[in-house]
Amino acid sequence: MNEAANSRVAVVTGAGRRGGLGAAIARRLANEGCHVVLSDIGASADATTPESMIAAREEMQALAADLADESGMGVVPFECDVRNATRMNELAQFARRELGSLDIWVNNAGIGYLMKPLLDMRDEEWRAVIDVNLTGCFNGIQAAARVMIPQGTGGRIINVASQAAKSGFPFAAAYCASKHGLVGLVRSAAIELGQHRITVNNVCPNHVTTGLGAWQNEYFSKKLGLTLEQYLEQMTRRIPMQRRGLPEDTANAVAFLCSAQAGYITAESMNVSGGEEPH
Repeated sequence: MNEAANSRVAVVTGAGRRGGLGAAIARRLANEGCHVVLSDIGASADATTPESMIAAREEMQALAADLADESGMGVVPFECDVRNATRMNELAQFARRELGSLDIWVNNAGIGYLMKPLLDMRDEEWRAVIDVNLTGCFNGIQAAARVMIPQGTGGRIINVASQAAKSGFPFAAAYCASKHGLVGLVRSAAIELGQHRITVNNVCPNHVTTGLGAWQNEYFSKKLGLTLEQYLEQMTRRIPMQRRGLPEDTANAVAFLCSAQAGYITAESMNVSGGEEPH
């Protein structure tokens, strides 16, 4: 472990799956010299969090060990369901207690697999998406601020939102509603936390083919009556940069918002979309 006195400490939620956005963000922050708490749910909690769509604790633990070896920084796992406000507060306190402080909090956990036509969406599915994607971020902002404010050294809070925070998509009413809500959430939180030198921002990537992204590709191509190849080709043509997003693109944006150069940026929802999302 790198014990440099100026090492910052970051928490990244939803970061336990290899190849995911959270893992890429955690890797980038560790490589930037941060100690990292790698957090994920660890096990299925109910029917809306199936084993096939979440990070098992063994995967999260192995990923944390690998990132620690790669970076030389402290990278430790912590199981947490972001819907549980008490557990989120425990996560924030764990970071401060185990690694010395809490300087960066990245709300990355989200449900992007409960996609259905509007009239087919069940109440419990709607609530699960809102509870994880929006309320989970609220819980994270609260938990982080409760530790950061007494420290008196400022901090950075970042939500991984989505292009769906700016535009609507079919079969994704709950998802789009949850991500749109994050725009208002950071605008309000940034006003209250600015006096404490805590910035609050969203990063809004377009589609990224992670493990979840691959499932989305299959789902939407079938819904639209396209082959997977046709669907991906159409997606690529919409993007001015003529390529789909990579996990590293989102991680780079998060790292920038955590840097000294971004100290005067707050309440923003920054697109990382290759020009696809101009709003």
